[in-house]
Amino acid sequence: MGRGARVEGKRGPVSSLVNMLTEDTIALGVSVDSWQGAVHAVGELLVESGAVEPRYVPAMVQMVEDIGPYIVIAPGVALPHARPQDGVKSPCMALITLSTPVNFGNEHNDPAWLVVAFGAPDNEGHMEALRDLARLLEDTERLERLRVATSVDEVRKIIGGASLL
Repeated sequence: MGRGARVEGKRGPVSSLVNMLTEDTIALGVSVDSWQGAVHAVGELLVESGAVEPRYVPAMVQMVEDIGPYIVIAPGVALPHARPQDGVKSPCMALITLSTPVNFGNEHNDPAWLVVAFGAPDNEGHMEALRDLARLLEDTERLERLRVATSVDEVRKIIGGASLL
């Protein structure tokens, strides 16, 4: 399957985002006490999936410390990442919801309750998934359903847009 390919489900196309976010890269109700803890929690899912090297996680934290809380891209939503050379092995994404939102220092979009980390070994392999994420963030109804979701399966159905089966 080529870059940006969409998988056909029985009821239509399934988003690239749901293909990247698997049962192993989604965690709900994660408890952290800081934005750094949130980045570490979501980053560990990427490490455990084998898609990034362990050094990618502190590189994501360092990126925020160096450049600022630009990663809080929408109200309540943070998108931590680092550079491909910081240990990305394959295109990847992980998603966590936080039991208690945390502040990253972004006065317009804090506090964050949804943290979606991604890694890309190049500048293109993750673009379709990021477009799917942007569409999700624009859909206030789906975003609210995601905020109150209680299972990984429910999250995957919400982010998938189309039915997975």
